[in-house]
Formats: sequence, structure tokens, C-alpha cells
Amino acid sequence: MLSSSGSFALTPSCVIEQSSSVSLASASNATGLSPAAPEPRPLRLPLIASPCPQAGFPSPAADYVEETLDLNELMIRNPPATFFVRVKGESMVDAKIFEGDVLAVDRSIDARPGLVVVATYAGDIYVKRLAKLAGGRLALVAENAAQREQYPILYLDQTEDCTIWGVVTGSVRRF
Repeated sequence: MLSSSGSFALTPSCVIEQSSSVSLASASNATGLSPAAPEPRPLRLPLIASPCPQAGFPSPAADYVEETLDLNELMIRNPPATFFVRVKGESMVDAKIFEGDVLAVDRSIDARPGLVVVATYAGDIYVKRLAKLAGGRLALVAENAAQREQYPILYLDQTEDCTIWGVVTGSVRRF
């Protein structure tokens, strides 16, 4: 249930998880949970920003290094509240979340409709968009239009076993 501020009030049917430990009971489309390092070590690498790299023959880019980039700074806003999850399945491909992606999940951000969250629902772990549907019902919704019938809407008021673990803040993908 949403409060007037737009954040969730705790209800018997869905709990916003606040503890700092995360366990993996079973997985529907999220696997491999692991906590972020409490104090990530900086690893600053060159970021080539201008001119934008072309997808053709590489040119000497050392003259164009404008800054450095630390993936810890990019992916982790609140280290004690952040964990990572590896995606399994294709239910969120229209949100550009693909199987094998590693998602950064921040437990300190208030979950609200429109955000992608990691949640347990009826004993399984999901990565879905939190949505407020017709009649004000809250649900976990997949984003895969091509296979919509394969991924049913998970209404939060239809289970006693629902916990929102955190909000997805970023994704890393290997090619």
C-alpha cells in the first residue's frame, strides 16, 4: 500500500525488507546474490569521452582521455545497502535487462511504482517492475511484450509471501 508520500507502508501481504543480509531460497529469474564490498577499493580506468568512439577501426585514443571511471562509484551509491544479482530468464528484455546481466540493487531506496525491483513472491525471487495497476492494485510486472503470456502479472495482494528486497540501480553486461 502506498502512503501519501509515495513510499510504501508495510502491509501483511507485502513486506519491504530492511535487514542487511540476503539469502537465496529459490530463484525464478534472479540468481547469484552477493553483497557489495563494505568499502569498495577504487579502480580508476580511463574514460574516453570526446570525440565519441566510432565503431570502426580504432584510432589512438590516449589524446582524448578526459577523466577516469571507477565502476564502484558508477554502480554503488550506498555500499552497505547494496547487493548484486545475476539475472536468469527473459522476462525483462523490454527494460533492457537480459539473462546473465549483473544488477546492482540498493536496499536503501524506497520502492515505488515505476521502479525495477528485486522481490520474493510466493517463495521465488523475481526481477520485475513494480506497478500500480487499475483499481490501485500493486503488482510485479514483466516487460517482455513478445512473450507476455509466459509471464503473468504478480499481484501483491494475492500472496502472504512477498518481500521487496531493493531497487535496481544499474546493470553490467559482458559480451
